[in-house]
Amino acid sequence: MKRIITMTVNNRPGVLNRITGLFTKRHYNIESITVGHTESEGISRMTFVVNVEDERIAEQITKQLNKQIDVLKVVDITDQAIIVRELALIKVAVTPATRSEIYTLIEPFRAAIVDVARDSLVVQVTGEPEKIDALIDLLKPYGLKEVARTGTTAFPRGSQRASSTNKSLFITVDEQFS
Repeated sequence: MKRIITMTVNNRPGVLNRITGLFTKRHYNIESITVGHTESEGISRMTFVVNVEDERIAEQITKQLNKQIDVLKVVDITDQAIIVRELALIKVAVTPATRSEIYTLIEPFRAAIVDVARDSLVVQVTGEPEKIDALIDLLKPYGLKEVARTGTTAFPRGSQRASSTNKSLFITVDEQFS
């Protein structure tokens, strides 16, 4: 089962290496990683998509990640209402006859042409991974020259708070006296 795990970390050399090493040691495959600065200086957000056998393993991963130096917070957001996006650049072979077909084909995907050459176009598309997969499948018959994808990035929708894996350890004052 696919799990989406996000974490905030101190932006320091070696942090990504230590975290990916944890996955490697335990033979977990990382399907995608995205990393970028957050709204707070010196803090980065990482989003991992991993494929695990069951929720127990996902919980074990989050606990191990929480123990890592420079890791501030780890959350498995898979079961929450989340916004998921990916970016892809797709270089497609074109001829004068197929150029207008491709323009028409990408329009419903809200994709854009970002580079034009005599024998190719580069299409930029953002959205959920399934949307990108669908566009790539439609463009395959024209001849894909290259595909570059950023990987999944995600966070919870609206004002909901990311639930921590350690939530059962904390008891609010209301719960204590009820």
